[in-house]
Amino acid sequence: MVNTTIKTTRSQEIFASAQNLMPGGVNSPVRAFKSVGGQPIVFDRVNGAYIWDVDGNKYIDYVGSWGPAICGHAHPEVIAVLHTALDKGTSFGAPCLLENTLAEMVIAAVPSIEMVRFVNSGTEACMAVLRLMRAFTNRNKIIKFAGCYHGHADMFLVQAGSGVATLGLPDSPGVPKSSTSDTLTAPFNNLAAVEALFADHRDQIAGVILEPVVGNAGFIPPDDRFLTGLRDLTRQNGALLVFDEVMTGFRIAYGGAQQKFGIVPDLTTLGKVIGGGLPVGAYGGRSEIMSMIAPSGPVYQAGTLSGNPLAMTAGIKTLELLQKPGTYEYLERITQKLTQGLLQLAQTSGHGACGGSISAMFGLFFTPGPVNNYEDAKKSDTALFARFHRGMLEQGVYLAPSQFEAGFTSLAHTDEDIEYTLAAAKQVFSNI
Repeated sequence: MVNTTIKTTRSQEIFASAQNLMPGGVNSPVRAFKSVGGQPIVFDRVNGAYIWDVDGNKYIDYVGSWGPAICGHAHPEVIAVLHTALDKGTSFGAPCLLENTLAEMVIAAVPSIEMVRFVNSGTEACMAVLRLMRAFTNRNKIIKFAGCYHGHADMFLVQAGSGVATLGLPDSPGVPKSSTSDTLTAPFNNLAAVEALFADHRDQIAGVILEPVVGNAGFIPPDDRFLTGLRDLTRQNGALLVFDEVMTGFRIAYGGAQQKFGIVPDLTTLGKVIGGGLPVGAYGGRSEIMSMIAPSGPVYQAGTLSGNPLAMTAGIKTLELLQKPGTYEYLERITQKLTQGLLQLAQTSGHGACGGSISAMFGLFFTPGPVNNYEDAKKSDTALFARFHRGMLEQGVYLAPSQFEAGFTSLAHTDEDIEYTLAAAKQVFSNI
């Protein structure tokens, strides 16, 4: 147990019990705080930019349910429409108008999407889009990038970043070689490596899938020519380009990374923000590709809760809120203020650090850098990050409990929240 200056008695009791009920006491691995030490705090409620734990402690939150809470937790307008939707029922398992409305909003916003299919998670979206890539091209191999995470499906658990990196797992037991034999990997931001894979596997590669801004090996933006180069390479080789925008979609710009960087992929996966805090995922792209999905075409994919009316309702209201003037300018300003402040404090305190931000997504590595890919990220001082994380928690600031996760701000974060966070960081840096 890590010594603490905050009361955590109830959190400790609940987590101790949880370890007898659930593997590791959690339902998603990074939540267990394995890489930062100590036991996790157990949430009681969230609102705006804040968390309250079961012991009554309050924290400024920079995780935001791992991305969905871009308008802030429990936004009153989202909660209000959900109350109305609840009176109509929690699940239909049949078509409803809400699906049309959210689909129209997604299609209007995301440059690559002409048709969309809603699912229940980002993992499910990526599984489905992989099957679609292979069916459309009649090829089996795909290229992914080390440190990019596309959910926990077998074929993607190759140098997968995120919780796999956090826990130090090379891949995962239980994944047969046959499931990953057609998964090729390259370093992020290394166009030459991708060219070599296309040369070695000519006419066999269905497509390239990537996080256009990596968030599951920490925050890593693309080099100036990287995304353009991938677009050119896939076209030249008859392959598809897929942006996994589960994290970046509607966060780094209303139209996602593809709008931000002016690169239009063939297919896109989405999640997080488009559910407004409820479980959701989606994939979409050109009509000629999406028309292969059943019942229009032969590629099967289904889901009992897909298009769930509550998730659609929360997503619609969230996207409406994000369309208000000045939204992304505000997110850009406060996130830059936070990130630049943290970097300056780290460097002034004598700690090698690098990082950056785009709109409401940011990252800080405890290495002098630069960090251009997963191999660079692994040079970070994870022990120092663990001490920093615990120190910030003691000061009432909740950061992602892993060096290999991006951070998130929201419209609910104020300048006062940022200034408090920087004051806390100054104190923590002086102690470590």
